[in-house]
Amino acid sequence: MFMMSYQLPEFVIERREDKCIKCRVCERQCAFEGHEYDEEFDRMFSYEDKCVGCQRCVVFCPTNALIIKPHPGDYRPNANWTREKLQDLKKQAETGGVILTGSGNDKGYRIYWDHLVLNASQVTNPSIDPLREPMELRTFLGRKPDSLQLEIDGDDVQITTELTPNVAIETPIVFTAMSYGAISYQAFKSLAMAASEFGTLFNTGEGGLPTELRKYGKNAIVQCASGRFGVDPEYLNCSAAVEIKIGQGAKPGIGGHLPGEKVSVWISETRMIPEGTDALSPAPQHDIYSIEDLSMLIYALKEATNYEKPVSVKIAAVHNAPAIASGMVRAGADIIALDGLRGGTGAAPKIIRDNVGIPIEMALASVDRRLREEGIRNKASILVAGGFRNSGDVLKAIALGADAVYIGSPALIAMGCTMCQKCYTGKCNWGICTQDPYLTKRLNPEIASQRLVNLLRGWSHEIKEMLGGMGINAIESVRGNRDHLRGVGLEDWELDVLGVKGAGEV
Repeated sequence: MFMMSYQLPEFVIERREDKCIKCRVCERQCAFEGHEYDEEFDRMFSYEDKCVGCQRCVVFCPTNALIIKPHPGDYRPNANWTREKLQDLKKQAETGGVILTGSGNDKGYRIYWDHLVLNASQVTNPSIDPLREPMELRTFLGRKPDSLQLEIDGDDVQITTELTPNVAIETPIVFTAMSYGAISYQAFKSLAMAASEFGTLFNTGEGGLPTELRKYGKNAIVQCASGRFGVDPEYLNCSAAVEIKIGQGAKPGIGGHLPGEKVSVWISETRMIPEGTDALSPAPQHDIYSIEDLSMLIYALKEATNYEKPVSVKIAAVHNAPAIASGMVRAGADIIALDGLRGGTGAAPKIIRDNVGIPIEMALASVDRRLREEGIRNKASILVAGGFRNSGDVLKAIALGADAVYIGSPALIAMGCTMCQKCYTGKCNWGICTQDPYLTKRLNPEIASQRLVNLLRGWSHEIKEMLGGMGINAIESVRGNRDHLRGVGLEDWELDVLGVKGAGEV
């Protein structure tokens, strides 16, 4: 039975007929079929109900004949029943399904990075010129000893303390978990190439690591998630670190789903599942129902990797994250990965992405404080994700207690993403979140990886500039040092949770 849609179009497509040369580039570039050439009328037609606002057609139009902008039509103003709420209800009335979305939380929750400012050197503590003096951004991820025992024999100094595995990265920025399947092979390879070239890490996500890309393993954090997709001894041992994924910021408490139509023969081989079948990740890891269970898996993975790799445990940022993190460290985790509610996703129920979890700033500050109070902060590094937009956010996170940050959305944007939030459709016009061969070839890994390297280089330069302005020459000196932060426009309870003073306080 035909059911007419009652939804307003999201975008308006304006075509300047005096500029349009009917080259049909827009038609070929739009996987959502928003443009069509009619031979009978010898003109291009556009379908606004199909437009997702990705701007691909606008960028590639050779005559700049197209403009895509939000649809001005609206309903009667109502603070409770906004256009978005009405549209979501109409969509569910038409489909009877769960509303899915991609990318991160786009709601107006307070972004605490924008309410924190950094300190700067003036007279008594002179600034440092990063162009003329060395700046140390190298970061070590993993468990640290309580103290170092040294044996000194003349000029020969040896460390006698038994050290646990650590991974060195040249910048405190790591590419977050984005699995092969959720993103294209080209995008996945671009992340691996960029991490290898710059000396940092990329996270495989829960989709495994293709055999031919395992040469980048020394720069990979390999994930062991609830579905155990692609997990084998070689996968674990080719890596720099292993991560147990329990939760993620965009969908705390639920599992994952890669539709069967995206499980190609290559993804089938990598994930070790039948071609064309849905890849369903259970919500829990069915062998983890307590901290003791988690400890068993951590040490099983350490045993499988000959105790040569640090093991990370990733959870979503939730209300009791500090207590959970304490248990994780005591269970043997070498790295605690926290993912906040602004974390991105390829596909998640919109209602969960927008309403579950807490901001990463609050979770990070609380976890760092709890581990310090218990005297175990050195037992694990903290990696945080979920809403990092620039190098300023990164440095503020480190001052709040992070060892390094995960970035996902900035990396995708660097490769061409425009945040149209339609990742779950598999029709990404930029060749990033799709397995369609016609679309994936739009992304050149050589070019995309260079754009990612440029992003890391630019952010790293900016971090060095900020450190120099603070009179500091090593990132280690900022880590967890809240004296370098001040809050602006925050309530007392917010300042208390963050552990920072208000601007102007001494």
